[in-house]
Amino acid sequence: MLGNLKPLLTPLMASSSSLLSLGWVDSLIIIIYFAFVLGIGYYLLRFTKTGEDFFMAGRDMTMWIAGLSFVAANLGSLELMGWAASAYQYGILATHWYWIGAIPAMLFLGIIMMPFYYISKTHSVPGYLKLRFGEGASMLSATSFGFMTVFMSGINMYSMAIVMKVVLGWDIHFSIWVSSITVLVYVVLGGLLSAIFNEVLQFMLIWLGALMIPIIGLIETGGWSGMVARIQQNFPGGDYTHLWRTMGSFQDNPMGIHWTGIVFGLGAIISFAYWTTDFLVVQRVLTAKDLRSAKMAPIIGAGFKMMVPFIVILPGLLGLAVVMPKLVPENMVSAANPHSYNEVLPLMLARYAGPGLLGLGVTALIAGFMSGMAGNVSAFATVWTYDIYRPIHVKLTKKEESDSYYVKIGRWCTVLGVLVSIGTAYMVQQFASIMDYVQALFSFFLAPLFGTVILGMLWKRATKAGGFWGLFAGMFSSVGMWAWVKLDPSALKIIALSEYAKDMAENMYRGLWCFLIVVIVTVVVSLFTEPKPEKELVGLVRGCTELPSEGHLPIWRRPIFWASIVLTVFIVLNILFW
Repeated sequence: MLGNLKPLLTPLMASSSSLLSLGWVDSLIIIIYFAFVLGIGYYLLRFTKTGEDFFMAGRDMTMWIAGLSFVAANLGSLELMGWAASAYQYGILATHWYWIGAIPAMLFLGIIMMPFYYISKTHSVPGYLKLRFGEGASMLSATSFGFMTVFMSGINMYSMAIVMKVVLGWDIHFSIWVSSITVLVYVVLGGLLSAIFNEVLQFMLIWLGALMIPIIGLIETGGWSGMVARIQQNFPGGDYTHLWRTMGSFQDNPMGIHWTGIVFGLGAIISFAYWTTDFLVVQRVLTAKDLRSAKMAPIIGAGFKMMVPFIVILPGLLGLAVVMPKLVPENMVSAANPHSYNEVLPLMLARYAGPGLLGLGVTALIAGFMSGMAGNVSAFATVWTYDIYRPIHVKLTKKEESDSYYVKIGRWCTVLGVLVSIGTAYMVQQFASIMDYVQALFSFFLAPLFGTVILGMLWKRATKAGGFWGLFAGMFSSVGMWAWVKLDPSALKIIALSEYAKDMAENMYRGLWCFLIVVIVTVVVSLFTEPKPEKELVGLVRGCTELPSEGHLPIWRRPIFWASIVLTVFIVLNILFW
């Protein structure tokens, strides 16, 4: 069968010389994977009859399924490709985005913020803002989130195309369309339920397929010390293997960033903005069957998140040790320098994978692509249907439609999201690396949103006008600062506090400044406008909401106990790699 298909597929797939070619075993592994995920979508069609089923997976997930899906939604090809590229570009500093840039925020979501999301029974983060601040802030956040999700889906498409081009020589358009259509089919059929089940499957496949690179790579280089020695030989004068000791000066590390940018810009703002307000990941936790499961899901996710650098960051560091000639930024690729930072992971896969292992590795990357894209598309469909289309439709027609009507709209939104995402895939080529592009998007949309949400949850005096104008000012100022640096590069030393700062450092400081602007504007406007009565804030704001007690539970079953364990491991890891 495979032999008969090969003459038909070869003209479509082959566009350039490839590093490796698939054997029949490799091809069979990939075909079985595609058939399996489509089968899951078809099977789950019978369980997605209502809007609650399609958009929120029936709110019936266990804490383990919700927790694995929570972290898997963030482990797409964007993560695999993007952070491997960033590890090659910036060294082990990229690990900050997995530890200080994730763990405290995930624990904060589970312990502090999840009760308000869950008790309010919202379908989305913009849905929470509608309850807290009204339609203005909700519509602004929903619209910006819609833009961000289709951009992120485009990144996943681009990542997959890069893998297929570098490793197999496949035509970019072929790899984009085949994978996109597969995601489209299973999300349209099974909605969020299908996305979640496939994310858990893909999480396991990603670990199984990606694990071979760090294991074989460390064997080749002679372990951690041997890898460090090779990196120092290839890049003399640079420190690519320490997390904190080079952060005392902007000039002493490859990112051109000071510790204040990592601690405050990333750790306090960007990470909290992503993990607590990006509906792509929050949506997974909202599917939990009860409040305790909803609180435990981010804590379980945090435990797995701490291990991810082993399969994502380490391949980039190994690239610094073994890949020569040196890789270049995406916008500097030429005949003399044909490979960019973004290609370090597929280059490592091509270096270490043999028959069977190659099929498993490529399947892991395809799974990562489809996991990331499905997450963005399902979140886009929910926000567009409930937070943009529904209020506009009701206002214009003066009537509320049936639940089945909105499920139908959600399915059509899924189709729209996939098609628009294909168009955004080509924008990524304008940035030095994938993650520079992603972090710029986070600073535009999520950092301001976090300021609005956290004030809304913790400060009952925040008003409807304060919420809207604070969010608007934050987004406008963030985009404005980015444009200022693009038009006048000398502005970098004002925005990022140093003329040596790279794109990633600029993103961190821009996120910090726009968050502070949100807080200042929201507080000032709120003090001059009328707040809601406290009785309207029940279930939405701390101090106005009675939270269920966990005193009857044994200590080992309380979320705060497991959060403390995860936090302790987090601190130990930072000390070990100081």
